[in-house]
Amino acid sequence: MERSILAVSQRPELAPLVARWRVEAFFHHPGGCTVEEMTGWILAPPVGPEDNFVLFEGERPVGTAGLVQQDLETRPDLTPWLAGLFVLPECRGRGHGAALVRQVEGFARRSGVPVLWLYTLAAEPFYLRLGWARAGIERERDHEVILMRRPLIGAGRG
Repeated sequence: MERSILAVSQRPELAPLVARWRVEAFFHHPGGCTVEEMTGWILAPPVGPEDNFVLFEGERPVGTAGLVQQDLETRPDLTPWLAGLFVLPECRGRGHGAALVRQVEGFARRSGVPVLWLYTLAAEPFYLRLGWARAGIERERDHEVILMRRPLIGAGRG
């Protein structure tokens, strides 16, 4: 099936869908945000290179990832971040996650970003396969998370 990736900056009507996916996947804890709050953040004017992307299988949106300026409260010194990678469970295992990561990396590289950051609870092997490196362990709420980095300058095309 044909795959395409669109930027939310070009298709803002996708923001509520991206927001719902992110809230359901990552913010279901006490004190998490609402879909409306997340939609507002997605549509807010960027403070640097930021955008969110939606991957389509044919006409169906099936995944998302974004480039954000801040993602880990304990590390405000690090920016920008690959954040919110999500693919519908029934669409996983088809290379969509990797395609979304490469989309964000390419956008960041074209924006002049030298290093991209992310954190993960359990997906370190996935990111290692894509060329990311472990940079340490941090805390996010009450969990230890793996901090990862990806040099972009001189790291190939995106």
